[in-house]
Amino acid sequence: MTRLESIKGNVLEWLLEADSPGVRYLALRDLAGRSENDPELKAACRAAHQQGPIAKVLDAMSPEGYWVQPGAGYAPKYRGSVWAMILLAQLGARIDQDERIATACQYMLEHALARQGQFSYNGAPSGTFDCLQGNLCWALQELGCLDSRLDGAFEWMARSQTGNGIAPMTDKKAEVRFYTYKCGPNFECGANNRQPCGWGAVKVMLAFSKLPPEKRTAEINQAIQQGGDFLFSGDPAMANYPTPEGQAPSHNWWKFGFPVFYVTDLLQNVEALAGLGYGNDPRLSRALEIIRDKQDADGRWAMEYDYTSKTWVNFGPKKRPNKWVTLRALRVLKIAEQKL
Repeated sequence: MTRLESIKGNVLEWLLEADSPGVRYLALRDLAGRSENDPELKAACRAAHQQGPIAKVLDAMSPEGYWVQPGAGYAPKYRGSVWAMILLAQLGARIDQDERIATACQYMLEHALARQGQFSYNGAPSGTFDCLQGNLCWALQELGCLDSRLDGAFEWMARSQTGNGIAPMTDKKAEVRFYTYKCGPNFECGANNRQPCGWGAVKVMLAFSKLPPEKRTAEINQAIQQGGDFLFSGDPAMANYPTPEGQAPSHNWWKFGFPVFYVTDLLQNVEALAGLGYGNDPRLSRALEIIRDKQDADGRWAMEYDYTSKTWVNFGPKKRPNKWVTLRALRVLKIAEQKL
């Protein structure tokens, strides 16, 4: 019996109900194993883009390709262009389904990407940090963006972890250096007292996990190895990564929700590691056990962390079984299973 077969209840049938076209599409694609040419999957994909959350987010976009206000798109938080792009990617939006997505990708590359490959909250190299870099590399890759500038952003993301060819932040005369926020290699972050940041590491590693192996350069492979070493430097189930004042890890690590922006959780950490081939690593066993233990008697997971009224769409009340969170959990378990 596979791990997914051991899930309680008829949860897949619940996810495939027609009342949530976005969930239905992704469940068919990611859980039911339908091929990309399957007629039912194609119909579900069209419905997901024409109805529900994807359509609502795209309808709020300006003709130029930004949300709320022009520029790099970090502000306003959870409604600006950065957050809209991350949300669209998590909803399963695809560039070949709506030309507005292509417009938005081009706008992001033109206004939020600094000259050396840094995604930046202000458009300058000094405005980059790992969770933003990882989130946008992941989002554009998931949306289906094919652009050499995105390749450069992935390469910068790798170099910013290995440190190869990047001067210390104190060397202000250097052409390429670290800055206040992205202040050093190995996921070092100024907002985390210049220590490695677990949240940023997960975002970076998740992005690398979605990059096809043929596009992974030697630099990227080195960064993946270093990132895996960092995320396994303790037990992922404990999330005992460095914190600003040495306090306990954020409780948000163990609160599963949807969408996921710069905060991260155990689900996303396991998704990144399993996606990079660590699904059968015994160091993930406790984390996988926590994920399974959170399902209810019907095999569903509850919404524990949300952005209600903060972003373009509300995805359901807290403490209630939630299709989007359940989709996330089952997808992670399947990815881990496939890496056995």
